[in-house]
Amino acid sequence: MSRLESPLKVLRTSINRDVLVKVKEGDTYVGQLVFADNTMNLVMINAEEVSDDDMKPIAKYGTILIRGSQVLYVVIDYERQG
Repeated sequence: MSRLESPLKVLRTSINRDVLVKVKEGDTYVGQLVFADNTMNLVMINAEEVSDDDMKPIAKYGTILIRGSQVLYVVIDYERQG
């Protein structure tokens, strides 16, 4: 039986990996995770907002901060299409 890890530990071991982040407002962002703190505030580089329908880029932001209180879920090692 494998041991479950805390979400914060998983996030911290995911630094410099590609992630997809869905926020409570419904927006979806993809980029490289470069920082995660104890409150799940996330900093991403090469970040893009993508559409939910076809995952096509809506806007390119570069570096963004997403407040931990707004995070709905995070997909680690997300592979961008195209």
